[in-house]
Amino acid sequence: MFTGIIEEVGQVVGIEHRGDSAVLRIRASRIVDDLRHGASIAVNGVCLTVVGSEPLGETVAIASFGTLVIDFDVMGETLKRSVIGNLAAGDAVNLERATRADSRLDGHVVQGHVDGTGVVVSRTPTGEWETVRFAVPVDLARFVAEKGSIAVDGVSLTVSDVGPDWFEVGLIPETLRATTLGEKLPGDPVNLEVDVLAKYVARLLETSETP
Repeated sequence: MFTGIIEEVGQVVGIEHRGDSAVLRIRASRIVDDLRHGASIAVNGVCLTVVGSEPLGETVAIASFGTLVIDFDVMGETLKRSVIGNLAAGDAVNLERATRADSRLDGHVVQGHVDGTGVVVSRTPTGEWETVRFAVPVDLARFVAEKGSIAVDGVSLTVSDVGPDWFEVGLIPETLRATTLGEKLPGDPVNLEVDVLAKYVARLLETSETP
């Protein structure tokens, strides 16, 4: 489980497609102090398992991005549901370690199970913060509520307005600075994870109406 509070922005070293799966390699620094094989890391909101890591050479280690290259296996379902498969070397990605049971839940409950993808529609600066509108698939739009929570590329956000196939959020300066959302442009795709509580309520209502 995650909280949607991004710990650092890493950099894609490369992605190797292998049939219907892939191996993703990412440089990181702040999240590596307790890294272990099999650990869960949210990469742009997608829960991936660490399958290997190696230190960078001295020359590379002093670059702007971190000190370890981390390997992740990416399955076909993940490639189909998310935009992970579109990543390329040099791309920036949001990274978050799995939350600890003894820590504060500063965001909201994020599973790292992406429900689908959306697209940046517009950005409207308002002083130091921005209002950003995202297009959302109609089958997911019913789970998005004003003042509710949603994870966009792994970032926990509060919905400020909704429409039949879109929603808006307000991005504060810290979110613009500390995540990849500050660099997203209209037309860019993003991973979406709707509130798991909304999904459970919808499922319960569906099953209760079944004869």
